Amino acid sequence: MSNESNTSFGGTIGRTVADSTPAWEQSRGAREGAPNVITIVLDDVGFGQLGCYGSSIATPHIDSLAEGGARYSNFHVAALCSPTRASLLTGRNHHAVGVGFLADFDSGFPGYRGAVRREVPMLPEILKEEGYATYAVGKWHLTPPSQMTQAGPFEQWPTGRGFDRYYGFLGGEEDQWAPEVWEDQHYAELPEDPEYHVSADLVDRSRRYLADHVSATPERPFYLHLAFGAGHAPHQAPKDYIARYQGAYDHGWDEERARILRRQIERGIVPEGTELPPANPGVAAWDGLSDDQKRLYARMQEVFAAFMEYTDAQIGRLLAFLQEQGLTENTLVVLLSDNGASGEGGPHGSANEYRYFLGLEDRFEDSLAMIDDLGSPLTHNHYPSGWAQAGNTPLKMYKKYTYGGGVRAPLIVHWPGHVQRAEQVRHQFHHVTDLVPTILQAIDVDVPESFRGAAFEDFDGTSLAYSLADPDAEGTRSTQYFETAGYRGIVKDGYKAIANHEPGADYDADRWELYAIREDFNEVADVSAQHPELTQSLVDAWWEEAERHGVLPLDDRMQTRVQSRDLVRERASYRMLPGARLPNGSAAPGFGDREFRITVQLSNFVGQESGVLVSYGRRAAGFVLFMDDGKAVFDLNRAGEHTVVSAPPAPAGTTEVSLTLQRREGKAVATLAYDGVDAQTQELPSLMPAGLGCLSLQVGYNYPSPVSSLYERPARFTGSIREALIEFPDAAPEMSEQHWQRLIAAE
Repeated sequence: MSNESNTSFGGTIGRTVADSTPAWEQSRGAREGAPNVITIVLDDVGFGQLGCYGSSIATPHIDSLAEGGARYSNFHVAALCSPTRASLLTGRNHHAVGVGFLADFDSGFPGYRGAVRREVPMLPEILKEEGYATYAVGKWHLTPPSQMTQAGPFEQWPTGRGFDRYYGFLGGEEDQWAPEVWEDQHYAELPEDPEYHVSADLVDRSRRYLADHVSATPERPFYLHLAFGAGHAPHQAPKDYIARYQGAYDHGWDEERARILRRQIERGIVPEGTELPPANPGVAAWDGLSDDQKRLYARMQEVFAAFMEYTDAQIGRLLAFLQEQGLTENTLVVLLSDNGASGEGGPHGSANEYRYFLGLEDRFEDSLAMIDDLGSPLTHNHYPSGWAQAGNTPLKMYKKYTYGGGVRAPLIVHWPGHVQRAEQVRHQFHHVTDLVPTILQAIDVDVPESFRGAAFEDFDGTSLAYSLADPDAEGTRSTQYFETAGYRGIVKDGYKAIANHEPGADYDADRWELYAIREDFNEVADVSAQHPELTQSLVDAWWEEAERHGVLPLDDRMQTRVQSRDLVRERASYRMLPGARLPNGSAAPGFGDREFRITVQLSNFVGQESGVLVSYGRRAAGFVLFMDDGKAVFDLNRAGEHTVVSAPPAPAGTTEVSLTLQRREGKAVATLAYDGVDAQTQELPSLMPAGLGCLSLQVGYNYPSPVSSLYERPARFTGSIREALIEFPDAAPEMSEQHWQRLIAAE
């Protein structure tokens, strides 16, 4: 007798176990001996900012991967982080999967959705199907901001895209001393460690995940995706690491650039005869700077170097764990940067980059006054563009541009026993889309049938595994297009054409430059005038690639790129319960350049309570309404400029504390009130400046760093809050073009 309810059941079912035949579902496991895989992603690290690529920065652990592996001199990425990360995890061009720009934007077109299309398989989804355990740690930046809440939706979180576990930060830029960190799908509290730094924390968590893995399922291979915040601003590092570089950059960025190039030539990274291009626009000659400028700018580079060395030390801790557990020999490690070094610090750099984000004057004198605090929790610093220029040696321009300084990046592949002649640099042209095909070939995995058919298209990349076996092998890639916010480029058959587009200009009026990159490594000699027909053929090829991969429509907009705002940002009011938190991004309300009223309902107020009622932001910028021994206090933190409004003590039994910000005769006024009766009114320098929207809103506490220096985190309210009501009398103002440029700088 058989009463099978599932036709896939392979046994038989009788009346009793005695006359039935059991069958067990066979789980699909990885092949025996399948290697582990680790991808390590650095952020805004230029071509010349690792020791093994000619830098003076000490990166011995990364260098050891290069010495025992393959180091690539002709590897390319997208010019911004989200697009590169989308391609890294899919093997597809970033427009083709919907991430033609940052994850912060959905412009309403297929190539610019700000998230990888659900039907496109990601590497962890493929590997999970093949029996791998999958872990993501660190920066993600592939989740739309409106979805970055405790309520989800979670489909575009790491755990929704094939990773079993996740620990890290979801956005583009984070404070390294006090980050907003998520574990799986909930907030993670930071350790109460005065020496806490997120780079170390990420490796601690990676080691913990792998320790759990090898303890519970040592027979299964694992995939670890580890993405650091280094070297994205803010540049922050322990004091003892900064001290190691004291005086190391007093010679300046021009001389440093020359020294890096000499080392690159000596090590075979760039060809003999390579010369430095002229200085990028806006970069001053070091010898023309004042003594104070040299002193400040040199310290900013010292801090960046310390940040990189400290991160390298954490990578060393991960490599030591692999060695201790006997995992090194069977682990494929891929290390890369997501784009070139960032020139967004401008000519002078900044001690608090939020001043730029908020459209406030960022004075050299203010940064100089904080020179001894650079890299500490008190600053949110970025170096001047002159050091980014040196970091991209010998290439032109920076992140976001399609010149080499934006899209040529370091790549190291380390796999013991599989890399021949490891001392040789690989010069074959390759692209970030090639890494998924490389990994799948290396571990002998094909795309599972469950991902094939209408939901799967062939990879845009091709495996570079052949170059691991033979560094002199002929390259297999001939063509790759580039596009970022209207900046365009294409490599084809040894030539590269570039259109350095000006936002708002007519695309048809763009002048295309042409470089013979086999001979002209760093795009110095424009030969478009000598080869007009060849130039036009590459331009035509770019348009063909653009149409094929979803680049169109071309979009150089910033202010109006988001045609339909997230509805949550259009709400006129927010009802927040105690303990609630709206994280950074478009989930939280936009307070910039707006009048608003915050009303906090209290219960059983006795008159001596302290702690935060409502906070918006962190140490670098924001505002907070809190109680100090029964007194209401408002602190407006304009990126380090604090204006404090303090009211008299509230009477016992008070049920309502409110804060109102209003415009008045071209200025701003803050009013604190108890039960609707004004208690204190004071003029402010401005409303909350309009700018970067990556500040979180919290009720009843302030975490992970305090907006005000008048209390310590988390400053939980000692009384009882029933609710907080936030009301806006008018719709959010349209942000300026400069605002959107600042947003891109933050990502």
